[in-house]
Amino acid sequence: MNEKEPKDRSGSPLIPDEENAAARSGRKKRKRKKGSWLVTTLLFLLFFLGVGIIAYPTVSDWWNSFHQTRAIATYATIVESAANEEMEAMLQAAREYNETLASEEPAFVLDEDRKKIYESLLNLSGTGVIGYIQINSIGVNLPIYHGTEESVLQIAIGHLEWTSLPVGGEGTHTALSGHRGLPRAKLFTDLDKLREGDTFTITVLNQLTTYQVDQIRIVNPYELEDLAIEPGKDYCTLVTCTPYGINTHRLLVRGSRIENAMGEAVVLAGAIRIPNYVAIPALGIPMLFLFLFVVLIYDAVRRRSVSEAELERHIRERKEETPPKEGKGRRK
Repeated sequence: MNEKEPKDRSGSPLIPDEENAAARSGRKKRKRKKGSWLVTTLLFLLFFLGVGIIAYPTVSDWWNSFHQTRAIATYATIVESAANEEMEAMLQAAREYNETLASEEPAFVLDEDRKKIYESLLNLSGTGVIGYIQINSIGVNLPIYHGTEESVLQIAIGHLEWTSLPVGGEGTHTALSGHRGLPRAKLFTDLDKLREGDTFTITVLNQLTTYQVDQIRIVNPYELEDLAIEPGKDYCTLVTCTPYGINTHRLLVRGSRIENAMGEAVVLAGAIRIPNYVAIPALGIPMLFLFLFVVLIYDAVRRRSVSEAELERHIRERKEETPPKEGKGRRK
């Protein structure tokens, strides 16, 4: 009985010399293919790593802007569905709190009882969101939360708890604090671009208040006189660290209450849309990385198929070109 004869991929029998040549050629091609695959994979990994490092600040800011916009939209939806009587009662409670605050000596740290009262006010959504601030001249549209804990300041704007709640009124001075220069979120990074005469708005429940910048100062962290309540005045001061990246001082941008441009207004949830500069990168960048990954896989599979086809063609060509040796038959 004849032994099983070695065959190439086309099914044709191989003679010994061709078998050895094909085996050597196959081993060499497999080594080259393996080396090529490792180099290609390493290059792609290095490319993705480099793109990730370069794009991290921008992508993180887009991602945070996306979530900030969603937080505002959610808040606006809750406000839109709330009863006017409930919101008016909450605003009145905040005004009374501010009156009490103005009649007392400044307390830069709230005791436990006062803090519980503070955190319960203007908390319609139950998430700690008081409202949101918009500064059109520098593209700011951010939710405002109770307090200035680091967990708040990493993602949004915090209300200094020992200052007036941001509902306006004579004899009030609210202060809002935000980080600048964070790699993952823009926040108050461009606050130093504001100039006297610029305006910003604060929306709390169904109330919109507008402030016009009338004073810009740089002070030491312990200098708090510029945040004091002044009788008959309605102020809101925006606070951030300065100089950029050094943060040894505080930039205070104070706004004085003015009439709303369009009168009192309720901002509807339907009017809040995720900006294109947030939505396009948030969707486009992951799709780009997915596309590059698919291209990498496709290229690897195609190269492997081409290599196998070339090997089979090489074997067939060698067999056709090499005449059979005399005196040798097929193995049995």
